Amino acid sequence: MSARRTWATAARVLRQIRHDHRTVAMLVVVPVLIMTIMHWILPAHDFATFGPPLLGIFPLLIMFLITSVTTLRERSGGTLERLLSMPVAKADIVGGYALAFGVLGALQAVVVAGFSFWVLGLAAAGPGWQLGLLAVVQALLGTALGLFVSAFAATEFQAVQFMPAVLIPQLLLCGLIVPVAALPTVARWIADVLPLTYAMNAVREVMRFDHPTAAFWSNLAIVGLFVVALLVAGAATLRRRTA
Repeated sequence: MSARRTWATAARVLRQIRHDHRTVAMLVVVPVLIMTIMHWILPAHDFATFGPPLLGIFPLLIMFLITSVTTLRERSGGTLERLLSMPVAKADIVGGYALAFGVLGALQAVVVAGFSFWVLGLAAAGPGWQLGLLAVVQALLGTALGLFVSAFAATEFQAVQFMPAVLIPQLLLCGLIVPVAALPTVARWIADVLPLTYAMNAVREVMRFDHPTAAFWSNLAIVGLFVVALLVAGAATLRRRTA
């Protein structure tokens, strides 16, 4: 793996997205608008309850969508085919994509978290940087999931169709709506192997304690392991489709 080639891939992707104003708006404007609407329509207690988890869910959802569609576009457009015909390691390609989309996800997380805390008055027991860090890690999770599932879609529409299949079960079982302990036994077993469950566990630690706890770091580390595993799996799906 070459750092120079990885960065070159990331820089190319970032240049492309910089000129796509709709994607930039989806990254930054849409989450800020949704958080503003929630602050407007929800009582203060409910906003304080649902606001912190959503700071991480927005980057997860949006980075999954952008990563899967963009990567599939590069597959169908022949860009990946040309890269794979060059002396570039798969790790360089996947690492470059992950770096580019990770930067975008981090930017989104910082903007939305900063706006929510300083403008909308969102608060948690723990320091704001913990929720910001969680949002960045969940953005990376969305990126890794998007890179992985893009290998199984033939069109951009199919890539979008993976969103309900991959993400909605996690949203339902992660503890955001119903506590994991209150789920049926089989659903609880499934929740235990889903990365978003551990992200929500970390969020609850931030909402309950005014300092980083061991449980916060352990749950964050588990989500990080999921990210690494998905990136490795994504690299394994990269192959030339023509002779």
